[in-house]
Amino acid sequence: MMSTLKTALAAATLSLTVASTQVLAETQTRTIEYQVGDETFTGYMAWDDEFGQKRPGVLVVHEWWGHNEFARNQAERLASAGYTAFALDMYGSGKQADHPDTAQKFMQEATRDMSQVKARFMKAMDILKNHESVDASQIAAQGYCFGGAVVLNMARMGVDLDGVVSFHGALGSPLTAEPGSVKARIQVYTGGADKLVPSDQVAGLVKEMQDAEVDLTLVSFPGVLHSFTNPGADKIAEKFGMPVGYDEEAASRSWDGTMRFYKAIFTQ
Repeated sequence: MMSTLKTALAAATLSLTVASTQVLAETQTRTIEYQVGDETFTGYMAWDDEFGQKRPGVLVVHEWWGHNEFARNQAERLASAGYTAFALDMYGSGKQADHPDTAQKFMQEATRDMSQVKARFMKAMDILKNHESVDASQIAAQGYCFGGAVVLNMARMGVDLDGVVSFHGALGSPLTAEPGSVKARIQVYTGGADKLVPSDQVAGLVKEMQDAEVDLTLVSFPGVLHSFTNPGADKIAEKFGMPVGYDEEAASRSWDGTMRFYKAIFTQ
């Protein structure tokens, strides 16, 4: 009887120890307010204690709707994959659009000059680099729609990134990549039926990056619309009559490709 009781107590103690460890290893998140000039911005950091050692950091740049739950969810997915992610804010605290007209206004305000875009991006990059879990020598950035254009432009401007990934982002830009200026390797995922990113933009990006001798991988998904990674895209299409739509296969394949990309660039 005493032996059985000791065994049960030992098992219970082990169970409590394991449970405690699991709690400590869960994804950690932190909302961070920060200043760029006179404006306040709100970002979202996510990391997982399970990975212990310092690890690469990834910046997440939101769609034109603003810093919302979708951007935060992407940061949490990256944390679960072993990275520390910072979903930055390009518009300013509290600026989330619920109508295309508002989103367009916020986007135009944020991008009125490229130096402002870069300043906001670089501040967020500095916050990520200085997080206790991050290896500051290994940083990438990924963006969605508006955010996809932002990360491509940061690469064009020579920002010191290991890689950038654009998901259904605008590919045309007033900036042009120059030979020797782009430090990042680039991946682009676009929809073959994306009316907001037509084929001439796709062809233009390929030529631009080839001329600049940039390491570019571009994947075009046949029949796939804009915003294909966002499960909420179909409701947006129905509500506003926009040519957007979620595509589960394209979303999955682009995410898997991104994970392989990060594994490659961060192990060199």
